[in-house]
Amino acid sequence: MKPFIAIIIFAALACMPLFAQTSDNAEIQRMYDEDQSARKVANINWTELNKADALRRRRVDELLDSSKVRTGQDFYRSAMIFQHGTDTLASAKAIKLMKQALDLDSTVNRWLLAAAIDRHLMRKGMPQIYGTQYIMMGQNGKWQRYQIDTTKVTDQERRAYHVETLAEQLVKERRMNLRPILEYHQTSKSTDETAAFIRAEVQKGASSLYDVSEAAINSFGYKLMDSLSEAVKIFKLNTELYPTGFNTFDSYGECLLKLDRKKEAIAAYQKSLSLNPRNTNARSALATLQTR
Repeated sequence: MKPFIAIIIFAALACMPLFAQTSDNAEIQRMYDEDQSARKVANINWTELNKADALRRRRVDELLDSSKVRTGQDFYRSAMIFQHGTDTLASAKAIKLMKQALDLDSTVNRWLLAAAIDRHLMRKGMPQIYGTQYIMMGQNGKWQRYQIDTTKVTDQERRAYHVETLAEQLVKERRMNLRPILEYHQTSKSTDETAAFIRAEVQKGASSLYDVSEAAINSFGYKLMDSLSEAVKIFKLNTELYPTGFNTFDSYGECLLKLDRKKEAIAAYQKSLSLNPRNTNARSALATLQTR
């Protein structure tokens, strides 16, 4: 029996490196998370961020040289880190890494390959082809889509890479230049007044100068969460303005729950789930609420 046991142990040990090779690199995940988080703060110190970005790129190069970048997600996260480089060497590396990522894992977000190609072309002084890159003209200027050669890629190909169509890009450019609701609220100081303003701006449609999209209103609601009684007004308003948006009801339910309005919270979460049966957050919240 002993030789048989030894064979089993040897076989198990032989499998261990294979398992390790198919596991995402935790260090790359950490660096990717840092890269993303650093870009979500207000008033970014670009000098310091560029230094941190350079250190991350240097470390990824070391991991590549030691064959510790193995999975599709490893290559995708590494590509994102190089996407935030400052020259054509970095953008070319991002393209190469994204192609490797997709070769290993077809479920990786293909948008980054289109964005890397566009940024590489932009850095070479050439027109982009997908339409992922937007630039701001002047310190107090407006965002605009960087010049694009519309003959190289079809809208069908853009969609395949999760990029907006040419028409959608023009809408996106307009939205990027809309003023935030918070800007108006800081002058009104009244949630009721701001809510009335939002209603009026929604009615204006494309002529509105403020971002009163479902996502923008939802985001504004979260900015008021220090005062739940005020925030709930905005979340409720959003469900009225965008009655088919599952996330509006999810956020409304969250705020109602914090206010201990359990029955209303359940109704909001149920509505959210009916609009999107795959909303796991609403499903989890309901399971907790209904067992209390």
